[in-house]
Amino acid sequence: MILQPSQSRRHNPLKLAAAATLDDAEPLADDYSYIPALNDAIVGYFKDAVRITLAEPTKSLFFLRTIFWQRKAARVRRKWRNSGLHVPALLIVSVTSKCNLRCKGCYAFAHDKGKSKGPELSDARLRTLVAEAHELGISAILFAGGEPLIRKDLLTITKDFPSVIFPIVTNGTLIDERTLDHFRNQRNVIPVISIEGDERDTDERRGVGMHELLQEAMEEMRAKGIFFGCSLTITRSNFATITDDRFIESLIHAGTKLILLLEYVSVEAGTENWILTDEQRSTLVDKTERFRTQFPAIFIEIPGDEEQYGGCLAAGRGFVHVSPDGDLEPCPVSPYSDTSVLQLSLKEALQSRFLRAIRQRYETLSEAEGGCALWTEREWVQSLLQPAERSAIPLPQIDSNATL
Repeated sequence: MILQPSQSRRHNPLKLAAAATLDDAEPLADDYSYIPALNDAIVGYFKDAVRITLAEPTKSLFFLRTIFWQRKAARVRRKWRNSGLHVPALLIVSVTSKCNLRCKGCYAFAHDKGKSKGPELSDARLRTLVAEAHELGISAILFAGGEPLIRKDLLTITKDFPSVIFPIVTNGTLIDERTLDHFRNQRNVIPVISIEGDERDTDERRGVGMHELLQEAMEEMRAKGIFFGCSLTITRSNFATITDDRFIESLIHAGTKLILLLEYVSVEAGTENWILTDEQRSTLVDKTERFRTQFPAIFIEIPGDEEQYGGCLAAGRGFVHVSPDGDLEPCPVSPYSDTSVLQLSLKEALQSRFLRAIRQRYETLSEAEGGCALWTEREWVQSLLQPAERSAIPLPQIDSNATL
């Protein structure tokens, strides 16, 4: 993830080399000064949701309640932090590596090809993982994949946690009447359709006919009054389309209420020329700010919005990632881990020395070519891991009497 567009390649190689291993790394104090601003921003997104749904009182009331739940969750996280455990606001769970598409440049597929995999999280473990996250004050859990809707029981799990927000990033091909009923009845579930721009860009990357299919899926959700979003992966070639006012207007007209603007990270050979230029990144920041005032939707730019929190929010600063087979990782595009939620509870796994080492040196992770310094500096990230730590890690003492 990035700090600021103007800080490209500002990291200090000597500083990174000095942190070659966890044992060699100089202990640093955790910095929590960004957390109030991050919590305020999360609440701000739901205030925007209230504003853009005022004409639909039941939705607006739900988002008002969500603001209360988000603030309550932030207080729970603060109590855990005071007890010695840092808990991020967001958990990203890639619930499966399976997908019915093979989109060009897919980071999940690229990582999956070279990884020694164990069994995927069972439905039972996924349910207890969500329960553990809720208890720790994690107020939003984003489900990704592969294609998350392949997991047929996923929406029965979300139903049991109405105060947790569940964005589900989906390719849209498995949205049927049963799924639509779940979406309509569970306001805490926000389907987020992945789309690449216009018909040419979407069909080129996702397959012929995909753009038309996604338009139909969005129309069905709009007709049923479902609050949904779109995830737009921005590349050098589709940048002009996605940042054009007319394209954004078309998404709003189709019923989109949430728009994720994601910089493409090159994690697959042959896609290096997909990454944004410095000029495009700078333009994206300006356009996103204008979109927020011009259109009735929530706009989240990733990783650009992290700038106001001092830099990369991965490794637990703001979010952390669980892989399909349970590894707790810094980020979906940084598939390295020293612990697993199959072996430990989430509370125990969050005490990872590996993740803490990254958090304590987030300032060295300035923007790199490709938009994600964790991926660009993956050799350094890997160097933080000890061979024996994958099976067992020493855990600091947490106040076991902390009742929240």
